[in-house]
Amino acid sequence: MRLQTEIQAGVETDSAWQQSLRLALRTPSQILEYVGIKSEPLLSLAEGSAFPAFATREYLNRIEKADPLDPLLLQVLPQVAEQTVNAGWTQDPVGDHAAEILPGLLHKYEGRMLLIATGACAVHCRYCFRQHFPYSNVPKSIEDWKPAIDRIGQDSSVHEIILSGGDPLMLVDDKLTWLSEQFDAIPHLQRLRIHTRLPVMIPKRVNSSLLQWLGSTRLSTWMVLHINHSNEIDSHVADAIDRLKRVRCQLLNQSVLLKNINDSVEALVSLSERLLEVGVVPYYLHQMDPVQGAAHFEVRLETGKRLIEELRRKLPGYGVPRYVSEIAGEAHKSLLM
Repeated sequence: MRLQTEIQAGVETDSAWQQSLRLALRTPSQILEYVGIKSEPLLSLAEGSAFPAFATREYLNRIEKADPLDPLLLQVLPQVAEQTVNAGWTQDPVGDHAAEILPGLLHKYEGRMLLIATGACAVHCRYCFRQHFPYSNVPKSIEDWKPAIDRIGQDSSVHEIILSGGDPLMLVDDKLTWLSEQFDAIPHLQRLRIHTRLPVMIPKRVNSSLLQWLGSTRLSTWMVLHINHSNEIDSHVADAIDRLKRVRCQLLNQSVLLKNINDSVEALVSLSERLLEVGVVPYYLHQMDPVQGAAHFEVRLETGKRLIEELRRKLPGYGVPRYVSEIAGEAHKSLLM
């Protein structure tokens, strides 16, 4: 009873987050107008991109008005630099296709399988490593997921299931509850990991029904957030994180090292300090995956290593993220420091 009361306290109605999706902005011009930029020669926009713009108002409200170089704005604003074809930059930079053993089910690493639960997201990050993924092949219904569930159940070496996407929290909670129940019934599964940006893009997504199924599973639950800059964490995001912690969900963060967004000591220290303040472990700092269309965000490896050395001088050890890259075909992420 006490847990149920805590879950419901201060939580938005269960459908409110879907209204936020309907109100999201979907073109570069809409985004610029919303943040008070009428015209800007510093930005060459890519209207009609094959990977369209999509950003929620909650996220855009955290952007400094009339600043064309705001680090949050640059993450979501399509620019013509995306159309440059760069040698060595591919549409499948982390080897998803080779790891797909069934539609939507990936097996890259020992002891873990990853289910691409949906292709939908609450934001289109311009550096997304899955922006070219063929989501049309991903299971769309409970019936479609059953072969993947059966495969997970048949492999007793698998102890952790990872929900990814897209963003798995774009699914309605009835479907997520069903998935959680299927995982609970597989005796060799011990952990459920969820990779999501929804608590950041739409904090009200952390509602009573989501917290109910998260708090009811027998599995140890881990949620990996994706936050690149401290300005992404306002009071609403902090409140959503606090609600997740109340149902014993372990919270980690992974960031991507991005040019002109967080490639400075000041930005990374501020991010780690803010994450620790709200109770999230700064777990990974990724060297950006070389996905076609995102080369203008690249930060040199030497720069990343120097930044990590500086972070070690300024932060406690638990506040310094692991600097890693994902190399297609490797059995684990590669530690760069």
